[in-house]
Amino acid sequence: MPENVRLIKKYPNRRLYDTQTSSYITLADVKELVLKHEQFQVVDAKSGEDLTRQILLQIILEEESAGSPMFSHDALTQLIRFYGNAMQGIMGNYLERNIQAFMEIQKNMQEQTRTLYGDSGKANQELWSQFLTFQGPAMQSLMQTYLEQSKNMFQQMQDQLQAQTRNMFTAFSGAGQPADGGRSSGAKPDERE
Repeated sequence: MPENVRLIKKYPNRRLYDTQTSSYITLADVKELVLKHEQFQVVDAKSGEDLTRQILLQIILEEESAGSPMFSHDALTQLIRFYGNAMQGIMGNYLERNIQAFMEIQKNMQEQTRTLYGDSGKANQELWSQFLTFQGPAMQSLMQTYLEQSKNMFQQMQDQLQAQTRNMFTAFSGAGQPADGGRSSGAKPDERE
């Protein structure tokens, strides 16, 4: 494990121990590490098994259970349906790339705000919040356009995969058979000698 990655050990009593601060921490503390963009890894104290994903999923579950959830019932249902599906890997990459694209948009807008109004911490956050409040419809339109383009691209990819699959199976089903469907000469089966 690289030096700059903070190690957190999870003990059987479900407690999390931060080896950097030599103290027990909560899921809320781990969430703060995520928000501060700190690199960390959660491991089982006995086996050394990496539990980072499980802890991150617990944080998401807590966030979804409290306040206003990010995912609707339908979105969660659709996500569950992708598990075990042939498209699971593709969907994971698709979601990850969309989240990265959204983060890039957000980062660019924040940099533009800093350029216009300076880098004054809390004041900058308040300006950003006000900007999003007033620009809500414009942001929603921008995201809707992006999602529509993404949907069209995904549909084109799916159509291409289906066409390739059809061509592949057509090639296999036609292999080994004469072009006339197995008939010799042009005679009907009952007219052969």
